This record gives sequence, structure tokens and C-alpha cells, in this order.
Amino acid sequence: MPDVFLTGGSGFVGGALLRRLVAEGRHVRALARSDEAAQVVAAAGAEPVPGDLLEPSDWMGRLAGCGTLFHAAGKVALCDPGRLAVNLAGTRAVVAAAARGGVGRVVYTSSAAVIGEARGSVGSEATQHLGRHLSAYARSKHEAEMAAFADAKALGLDLVAVNPSSVQGPGRTHGTARIFLGFLRGKLRWAVRTRLPLVFIDDTVTAHLLAERLGRPGERYLVNGWSPTIEEAVETLREVAGVDHRVRYLPGWALTVAATIVEKSWRAVGKRPPLCREMAREVRHGHAFDGSKAERELGLRYTPPEVWLAETVEWYRAHGLI
Repeated sequence: MPDVFLTGGSGFVGGALLRRLVAEGRHVRALARSDEAAQVVAAAGAEPVPGDLLEPSDWMGRLAGCGTLFHAAGKVALCDPGRLAVNLAGTRAVVAAAARGGVGRVVYTSSAAVIGEARGSVGSEATQHLGRHLSAYARSKHEAEMAAFADAKALGLDLVAVNPSSVQGPGRTHGTARIFLGFLRGKLRWAVRTRLPLVFIDDTVTAHLLAERLGRPGERYLVNGWSPTIEEAVETLREVAGVDHRVRYLPGWALTVAATIVEKSWRAVGKRPPLCREMAREVRHGHAFDGSKAERELGLRYTPPEVWLAETVEWYRAHGLI
């Protein structure tokens, strides 16, 4: 079986994908920008390839003999737009390198954030984008995906995109996972009413592997297993974990007011704010996605939320997080 090349192998999604590929007996060459990343890759049983995503000339030679390139590297950031340029530039560099290196297929980790659905609607691969972006992150991933498809077509490269929503599970402690941890610790005193699009990390990895084998070139596959309201998510977590903490639910305007004050105050002293207006826009908008195309065309089966939440809670407990 041909080797696999992977970017983002020290990240949450890329790391889980790397471990699954190794477990399946695949030989994985994984790009590693730092010594720390190289150690993570090697510990997982893969071959580290030193190099920078934006400097493919340093590592393009290692693509020889690779049947698939999984491009899972990228930045996820709100309130810090300066970190996001790599999403577009890095993706274009990887696609160009894959074409020159003779890679058979690229599976690109995009994001459900590119869908751009209207508030209150259920987004799908066929949704017409609103034409505006809720955050700099959503813009960066949208531009990166459009460039990936356009460049792949121009270069004659076989490329498929996988678009996960908010990926959760054991090992995730940031982003939306902070809501779960906050509730379990009894520190989630209030929350803004919204809808959360969630998908289990194992299902996300499976979707990538299925896309490698069965995905149609030039297509994207939205991966989302559950779109609960915040109240539904907290109630399910309460039942699974056997804890009961009171949470007050606030209207969205309260978050916007708080975000405006915090952002202006922190930026005035030259610091990145922990809360900002684009974060408030994302939360107030809420998201719900239809992940059924991946079921129909790839054969993906989503893990019930009660099952993966129970696994996640046990991981939290085993690692002393709750």
C-alpha cells in the first residue's frame, strides 16, 4: 500500500487521524515544523518530515511514493485574525506541492464554517453562501477551500474536502469543550442561548478515511452528527455525567455588550482579548448542519452523542480535569 503524507499530525484532528492510519498498518510521513511536533509524530509510530508548511521545497521530495496527502494543518482562532493567513497560503502551497509530487489524491480538512448558512437554517453542502462572514476564521477557511478546489482543478489534481463542525471528544479541552468542562466543574454559571454543531473525533477521522476511498473528486463532505441547542447539550451532559449544576441562559445581546467592552479594553493595551465581537457574532448566530451526504455517499455512521459524551467525560476524569 502506498505511503501517506500528512500535515497537522500534532494537532487534535490530524493527530487522531495519524494514530488511526498507523493502527491500520499504513506508513505515514508527517510534516513536523518543530522538534516537539516531530516527537509527537514519532511517538505515534509515524515518520517525521521536518519542514514548514509554507516552504514546500524543503519537503516536497518526501511526497514521492505517497498515494494520498491528508492536509489537516491549519489555524483555528477567534479574536486573533493575524494568525490565520496560513490557512489560505498553506493550503495553496500544499496543493501545488501535491500536484508536482505526483500524489494520487488530496483529502483536505476544511470546516463547516465555510457553509455560510442563514441564521436559523440548516446548512448543507448545497447551501448558497450568504456572501458575508461571521469571523475572520470563517473567511480564511472559505477562501482556502475555494482556492484548494480551483487550484486542484487547474493542476489536474484529485482533491476531496471534509468539512467537520465543532470536533469533540477525548483530548479536546479548548473551544466548545470549555462549555462542557465548565458545566462539569460547576463553573458554567451562565450561557447564551444558541445552537451548537458537534461531531465526535472518531467520526471525523472515519470520514477522512472514507473520503480517501470513496469521495468524489471536487466534492466536499460536511461532517456533523448533532446540532443541539445549548440547553439540550447541557441537559444531555447532565444525564451522562450524573451531575446537576444550575445554568442561567441569557439573551445574545448581553454577550455582544460584554464582548464589545472586553475587546476594546484589551486591544487598547495591545493584548489579544479573551472575548471579542466576532466571537459574539458566531455564538448569537448559532449553527445547525446536515451531515447526511457523508452518510449517503461515504457510508459514515455517526456515534450517538450520549456514547461519545460518556467517553469524553471519562477521559476528563481520568486526566484530573473534573
